[in-house]
Amino acid sequence: MPAERLHLVRHGEVHNPQRVLYGRLPHFGLSDNGRRMAAAAADHLAGLGRAVSGLSASPLQRTRESAEPLAARFGLEPVIDERLIEPTNVFEGRRMRRALLNPLNWRHLRAPAVPSWGEPYINVVARMDAAMRDAWDRVEGGDVVLVSHQLPIWITHLAVAGLPLRHDPRQRRCALSSVTSFERDGERWREVAYAEPAAVAGAIDVGAV
Repeated sequence: MPAERLHLVRHGEVHNPQRVLYGRLPHFGLSDNGRRMAAAAADHLAGLGRAVSGLSASPLQRTRESAEPLAARFGLEPVIDERLIEPTNVFEGRRMRRALLNPLNWRHLRAPAVPSWGEPYINVVARMDAAMRDAWDRVEGGDVVLVSHQLPIWITHLAVAGLPLRHDPRQRRCALSSVTSFERDGERWREVAYAEPAAVAGAIDVGAV
């Protein structure tokens, strides 16, 4: 039989002293807080008392590091899945407030429903759904955990809920090291839980696309 439940886990706090939009840039790993947050997410999942049979992660440093306590806790080797990666974004490497003050950048905001500044939301939904289905079918029972990023997890939530994909990034319900859980209802996903086990006072959550 396939998996019983699937958990999308966001990475922990990133060391980002310049507060740039890091996107897919290399060398953006977890801060000390971020490592504690990733461990708290692993503790939360272990505390559910459910067997975890599969673990996948985006190839970026911050997600691979966030998968480490999960791998140690459940004795699993993470599968690196490119489909879980952060979307592309034309503002990568910049400080957003400063970039948006430049009128030359305003053209990138012309179609927020797509969005015009990066990978189309519909493409993110498709690749996340494919990664989730493959992870679900890869195991024989138990739960599977996928470590990804804020936008892919939030856009999956919107798609599963049947909500418009266009949204205000400031209103995303997808905190650092949060856990969004799904089950399968036939061929459809159904969201069953959301948890923020890793709240850390003063955590810096900037840089997500």
